[in-house]
Amino acid sequence: MFAGFYDEIHEEFREVVREFVTREVTPHYPGWESAHMIERSMWLAAAENGLLGLAVQEEHGGMGLGDYRFRMILDEELARAGALAVSLALHLHDDWVLPALLKFGTPEQQTAWLPRFMDGSFVSSVAFTEPGAGSDLRAVRTKAVKNDDGGWTLDGQKTFIGNGISGDGALVLARTDGSDVRQRGAEDSFSLFLVEKQDNPGYQPGRQLEKMGFTASDTAELFFAGVQIPAANLIGEAGRGLEYAKAILPQGRLGIATSAAAITAEVLRQTRDYVAQRETFGQLVSEHQNTRFQLAELQVGLEATERYVAAAVAGFNAGELDLVGASKAKLWASEQAKSSVDACLQLHGGYGYILDYPVAQAYLAVRLLTIFGGTSEILKETIAAELR
Repeated sequence: MFAGFYDEIHEEFREVVREFVTREVTPHYPGWESAHMIERSMWLAAAENGLLGLAVQEEHGGMGLGDYRFRMILDEELARAGALAVSLALHLHDDWVLPALLKFGTPEQQTAWLPRFMDGSFVSSVAFTEPGAGSDLRAVRTKAVKNDDGGWTLDGQKTFIGNGISGDGALVLARTDGSDVRQRGAEDSFSLFLVEKQDNPGYQPGRQLEKMGFTASDTAELFFAGVQIPAANLIGEAGRGLEYAKAILPQGRLGIATSAAAITAEVLRQTRDYVAQRETFGQLVSEHQNTRFQLAELQVGLEATERYVAAAVAGFNAGELDLVGASKAKLWASEQAKSSVDACLQLHGGYGYILDYPVAQAYLAVRLLTIFGGTSEILKETIAAELR
């Protein structure tokens, strides 16, 4: 990020993150890519270094680091190491599931769950998406029926669930008003549950989905057949699940925007180094006018993205970032990442097409960013609605 964005305390935190990545991520990452699974050892090591649940309050054993710049440093250092799938897995845990517990969980739920989010013993997934319901959450068909004892019985299917196999549970959006699952539900048709996989035989991960990018992380279908959910695992009030899901979208989308900016910055840095060393037609690639012009355009685009994202982070830190603002940041940053990384790959020539090169890995990864957390088309609808 541009000068003046981080303070001294952030740079001290960066040293902790960089040491963690060097010691606990980089040596193991190729194996995780081969297995399509991040080992639990990463989560435990991250917990030991205080890198999980940064925003958890001190009364629950956390550091209360609500300043999102600390979270961004994780993105930047993981992008620097090429460990993009780790960044994604941590975002799912800290930017999608944890905020629901922090914002809407009862004191009893927070006391019971927050330590597990920080010590690596509970790796979470966000289970909103279904085969017929992606960005349109009102089309969710998974249902939960209330039992006589106050608990719930959950049935349904989710898909594209990050940490779906390796995780210990999921934040599940389900229809709870008994309405027809073949129709789009009303605003108050849905509720949120934190559902544990352990000792719940009806909670079954399906096949591991083969992705084009972020291959070190596991993504799967989830099947729920008669899953028993204790009453204490209902997040907030029944019927307000869609409201809660919308409330955590700004942070989730901000996380995607910061990831996009971090990846773009790192790939551009690598590309500048590459063209300064590679020769064509007897001169360095960096000496060709076309290369210089492209790099100039890419640098301007990156700085525009960084300033946009920095403004969104400042808004978030001040408690002022709303869904539209976060959608704008994600739309801009993710689309810029997609086009910028594509241009950087082109500057690598044939080597850019080889997966051994980080630019090829980044090219495959950033393609997700315009889809995950709300497609660019859905974001445009959200933004356009404000303009009426």
